[in-house]
Formats: sequence, structure tokens, C-alpha cells
Amino acid sequence: MPELLSGVQNSTQLILKAAPGAGKSTYFPLQLVLSKAVAGKIIMLEPRRLAARNIATYLAQQLGEKVGETVGYRVRGESKTSPSTKLEIVTEGIMTRMIQADPELVGVDLVIFDEFHERSIHADTALAFSLEIQEALRDDLKIVVMSATLDQQALQSLLPSAVYVESQGRSFPVSFHHRPLSSNEYVEAKMARQIEQLMTSESGSLLAFLPGVSAIKQVEKQLHHLGEEIDVCTLYGQLSFSQQQQAISPSPKGCRKVVLATNIAETSLTIEGIRMVVDSGLERVAKFNLKTGITKLEQVRISQSSAEQRAGRAGRIEEGLCVRLYSEEQLKQQPLVPEPEILHSDLAPLVAELAQWGANDASDLQWLDIPPLASIQQASQLLEKLGLLDSKGALTALGKDAQKLGLDPRIASMLVKASQKNNALLNAALAIAALLEEPERNVSDLQHSLHRLKQGTHVKAKIVLQRGQSLARKFQCSFDVKGVDESLIALTLCLAFPDRLAQSRKIGDGKFLLANGHGAEMRSDNSLINSEYIVAIDLMRTSNSASQIFLAADVDINLLENTFPELLSIEEYVDWDDKRGRLIAEMRSCIGDVVIHRKALPEPNSSQITEAMLTYIRRKGLACLNWTESASQLLERIRCGMLWLPEQEWPTMDEDSLLRDIESWLAPYLVSVKSVKGLTNVSVEQALLARLGWPLNQDIDNWLPTKYTMPTGSQKRIRYDGKYEPVISVRMQEVFGEQDSPMIALGRKKVVLELLSPAQRPLQITQDLAGFWAGAYKEVQKEMKGRYPKHPWPDDPANHVATTKTKRQLNR
Repeated sequence: MPELLSGVQNSTQLILKAAPGAGKSTYFPLQLVLSKAVAGKIIMLEPRRLAARNIATYLAQQLGEKVGETVGYRVRGESKTSPSTKLEIVTEGIMTRMIQADPELVGVDLVIFDEFHERSIHADTALAFSLEIQEALRDDLKIVVMSATLDQQALQSLLPSAVYVESQGRSFPVSFHHRPLSSNEYVEAKMARQIEQLMTSESGSLLAFLPGVSAIKQVEKQLHHLGEEIDVCTLYGQLSFSQQQQAISPSPKGCRKVVLATNIAETSLTIEGIRMVVDSGLERVAKFNLKTGITKLEQVRISQSSAEQRAGRAGRIEEGLCVRLYSEEQLKQQPLVPEPEILHSDLAPLVAELAQWGANDASDLQWLDIPPLASIQQASQLLEKLGLLDSKGALTALGKDAQKLGLDPRIASMLVKASQKNNALLNAALAIAALLEEPERNVSDLQHSLHRLKQGTHVKAKIVLQRGQSLARKFQCSFDVKGVDESLIALTLCLAFPDRLAQSRKIGDGKFLLANGHGAEMRSDNSLINSEYIVAIDLMRTSNSASQIFLAADVDINLLENTFPELLSIEEYVDWDDKRGRLIAEMRSCIGDVVIHRKALPEPNSSQITEAMLTYIRRKGLACLNWTESASQLLERIRCGMLWLPEQEWPTMDEDSLLRDIESWLAPYLVSVKSVKGLTNVSVEQALLARLGWPLNQDIDNWLPTKYTMPTGSQKRIRYDGKYEPVISVRMQEVFGEQDSPMIALGRKKVVLELLSPAQRPLQITQDLAGFWAGAYKEVQKEMKGRYPKHPWPDDPANHVATTKTKRQLNR
């Protein structure tokens, strides 16, 4: 502790690595307060609301105070602080809002990033902002980063001047047992049997880590017979605070506890009485799909650091026991630390934060992992669609108002747009925002949740109503849940999710086309299965190809058109209809890819026909064109040229680029094409040469010729493949007298010679003719003389005349 306090007092950056249970989240911040190591306020970030509340409550008790005096907390929708608060524990998203509201962090002297190993996107963002504040505005601001399992090398490269302190803490030894699943075992059944066995043979309470709520429920069902003296509790994020507290608090005297938890229990929580841990080794991770704009929930094996964190729960009060339902070898194959959220998340909230911060380029800030450019671009497109960013990536007036709310960009956009329309829409939007923050489990229609909220039977009614009122105050209005017009709910949702408006492919089959062009489906027992139009709020990509719709609302499309006509676009559409084998021309009213109205147009003109052909090619791919051998060879030659002669100004020639730019290079050659059949007359070779442009379309024949003239005068085709060296197949007799292979690509590439027998069968592959003549040729000569006696097989091929003739023809 003296080393830590000294480090905080004498340095502006400190890295603390301490074992689970060492007191880094509790004892250390308490000592900072008591020792007055810093004069101003201390802000400590926690990844989860549950940890923030519990740590604040525990520390206040240590001081003999109520929460909100010396120690307070702030989480979404709830704040317990006062002017006397010296240590404020906040969730990570709150920290970002504090920084945006006050970039100098006036009155704050120290920011602590707890459990940083979790690498949430909020923590990464808050740290990047804090480092810039420290560098540009507040050189006296102190930053502490701490965890039990830090990526020390990466952190020290980000914070090179930081004091590094490591503590083993006072945790007790933990013994490990590995019980991997056999090929026919399910994790839930194995977990239940293991828990039952341990509760029979061992003392103390038990904490079990499972991948998700479904697995927790299944195991809970199998443990009801354990007896009255054993409490089976569940612990996961969607539970109410009181339910979570029940899992954490001590069991009554004479009772023991089994806590079934997700990875919420990995860090910053001490669950009373735990001395046994059973670890499934699994977790569920949300990964964002850039193409679909939808998150996919994947069950994956945990990292080595997470396994260490989980095991550490068993050694906090006495010698512990950790049973792992996986082998040591499986653990060693896992990465040392989890993949940071910033590499696989929807970056729309981050891009909005960066725009508000004034960072035009994410790489201008200091990150452990720079946000991927493709994810940034995708997020920027969505924010533009929502009206929050302009084409230059700056916040619009709407965007600035939305950012003040501190909400997800979709919900913030919806609230601001609704407030600009009328009070009825704003009241509906407030209800939606509050309901979506506290979703009910196993509810597929948001209208049902609203109905229960109005009736007072919603399971989280108190929290939802408080949140609605809290948001209403930001608009200087009141939230009237009884007065919410239910007919406006789906319409208002379309302001937040314009890309998620969905049209039934066939009424009753549960399959929908989303406005973003992707498919989604719902279960057959879903109450919305007969809807023609819905807005999908919560959908998840599963192992199947289509996304599953979990929460939606029925949309009155006529009411939507009348209320928000700006969501619709009117366009002329011409395309080739594969089924009917003819062109169709229509005037369409659309929201994205969802066509609401169609009206036939007269005969399309030539430019519309060309556009229809281009649309067809984009849909079918370049393979639908007439790829002659020479066209295919030209494309491969160009791609080889890009690899072998990179200094030349080659245009991009990969499949995606060619499809994306198809209008510029192929459209001029489609002028006379009136049907798909007519595509067979289009010269792809000429179109590619045009894309190549002068002088490259002339130079390529010199640099990478299609044929090579042999000493005999015959021309042999050069085969090109970017993965391999160029190849010529030629009968061996035609290269007699040659000492080396031909050179191409401005002398940078030596052609591989595939030497053939008189019957055109491969005998040898070489780039070194002189070496072949002097060596392996002798064996070939011996075998070939008997098989092809009519052809010359000289003893000195290096000095023999090249020929296509037989011995008799040569002797004439």
C-alpha cells in the first residue's frame, strides 16, 4: 500500500496488477480517501452496475456512513452522490458522458479504471479521452489502470511513463480438478451432476459459471432436490437489483448456497461463503456483423485470464476448490486475454462520441486497439441515415441534441425527432426508450410490454416509470404512461430503426425482408407471425443463415406513410426478371429494400435497360458474363502484373472492386444489349482493357505476353496464376541448345518450363535448363530413347539444335 500511495502522489499514471480478492476495488480506493493522497475527487470506473452499487455500499459501511456521503455511485438512471462525495464509483458509459460534458474534469484529480482486463468499449473510449485530457488540458490529472489479469506489455506501451505495481494479495490456495465433457455430454447436465457431487462431499458454498441465462435455467431445474439447507440462486445482468443482491448476500445460518452465474460474477464481486467454483469454460459473446448490421451471439471458450479470474473466486475466504469442465490442454489453446469489444462491436455509439469529441480520425487518439476502419465506416453510414452525422462526419444539429441525452444513437435520434413533431409522439418515444432499457424476458411484441406497464403488471414497472420520468425531464415535459397512444409505438420505433422495417415474404410463414436487404424470421408461436409489416427491434444472428426476431411491433404501413413520408423514397426501377425472362419497369415507393407500392412504367429507354443489365450482373456476379479464355487470361495477367510490378499504376481488379465499379468499365459495352442472352455478345476482354487504360493496355503485352516464341519458331502459351510462377509447356526437343528459361515482367520473373515428351506428357519441371542438361537429363534420356526412338535424344542437349522434327526428318 505505501508503494501504491506513493505512486499515486508522485506520478500521473499507475498500473496495478493484483490477484482476485487482493482488495484493489475496495481497500485501495478506501485508503486513497483516508490518506488524502489526492486533493480532489476520485472517479472509479466499474464495468457493471451491480459492482458499482455494491462496492459503494460496502465502502460507505466501512466509513460508518450512508451511500452518497463520502462514497457515492452513479449508474444509468440512478445517482447517489452529494457535494461531500470524495469517491464516486460510476459505470463506464457514465464516465464518457462526464468527460463530454466537462472535458477538463474540473474538481476530479484521479480516474481509476477497475477490471480493465474486460476491455469493454466504454473503458477503452474513456481511457483514450482521459489520456488526451492529460496530455492537452490537465497534466495534473492522475490515471490508474488496474486488474488481476492485465496485458502488462500492451498497457505499458500505451502508458510508458506509468509506475507499475504488482501484488499477489492474500488469496488462499486453490486446488484444481479437470473434468472435461465427453463427446456425448451436455454442459448443463454435467454441471448439475458436478454441483450435486460437490455439495454432498465438500463444505462451503459454490459458484458455478455458465455461458448464459438459458443454461442457468436448465441447471437450476435439475438442482431443486438438493435440500432445504441449500439455497440455489441465479445471478445475471437482466435480474433486478434485489434479486442480484439475494445471490450475493450471506445465506441464513445453517444454510449453504449454490450460485449459478454468467461472467457477471467474474470480477469486482465477493459472494459470501464461496469456497468452490465449477467453471464451464464457456461464455456468450456478442459479435457485430458488418454486412447485416446485426449482432450475432456466439458461445465461445473463455480466455486464460478469464479462467484465472473465475478460479480466484474460490480462494477468497479459505483454501478453495475449482473444478473445470475442460482440460488443461483446451485452456492452453485459448488466447491469454479476451478479444476487446472494440474489435467486434457495433461502433455507432463510439463514432458519435468521437464526432462530439472532435476527433475526425479515431487513430488521432491513443488506443490499445485502434477501432477497425470498416466498422467505423459502417457506423458512420448508419449515423448519417439517422440524421446524426453530415457527409463530412460532423454532428448535425439533430446529432448534437441527441448526444446530450447520453443514449444509444438510435434511441436518442428517435426521441429528438419525436420531440420535434408533437407531444404525443414524444410521449410514445419516452415509453419506448424506458421499455427497451429494461426489456422483459420472453416477450416478442413490445405492445404487450407497454400494455402491462399501463396496467401496472410489468415486472420492472417501477424502474421503467422512473426512467421515463428521468428522460422526460431532459425535454422539460412529463411522462404520462396512461396517455401513451399505442398506435404510435411502431411508427415511432421506425425513427430509431428505419433499416429494420420488415415486410412479410408470405403472410403466416414468419419470414421477413428487412429494409437493409437481409432476411429475418420469427418462431411459429410468435403473435406477430401474421403481420404484413413489422419493425424488428431486437434480432440476433444465430447459427442459421437468417436472423431471429426476438422483439418487434406491428406496423400500420398506411399510417407510417402519412405520418413520416420522409422515410419513403420514390424511384424508377428497371431490372431483369429471371422468372418471366423479360425486363420489368416500375415506379416504386420504398423504405430501403422494402417495396411498399409498385406502378408499371412504359417501355424503358436504353439507359434504363443498361442499368437493369448492370443490376442483374451485380446480383448474379461477374460469372454471368461471357468469359472467353482470352478474357480470363487477361484478368489473370493483370492481377499477376499488380503483384510482380507493383510500382505501376494498376486499377483494382479484384471481384468486389470490379462489381462496385461495374458502371464505369462495363456499361459502355452494354449499350446495344437488350436481354440477358445479349450479354454473351459483350467482349469482357475489351472492357477490361478499357479499365486498364493507356499505356498499361499496350505495355502489358510486352511485360506479360500471352505467348513466347521458341527457338523453333513455334509459339507457346504462357500460363499465369498469381499464386505460382508463370509456366510454359513445351516438348523437350524444342529447347535443345537453350541454357536458361525465358524472362518476363521486365526481367523480374523467370518462366517455369514444363518439359514434355513427344506424346505431350510431362517429363520435367525446371527454371534451370543448364543444370537440368548437366544432371537429371541423363536419366530422362535413358528412359526416353527406348520409348521414343524416332526422336532425337542427344548426349549434349545444351549444344544441340532445337527442333520439332524426328531423327529421319533431321537427316534429310
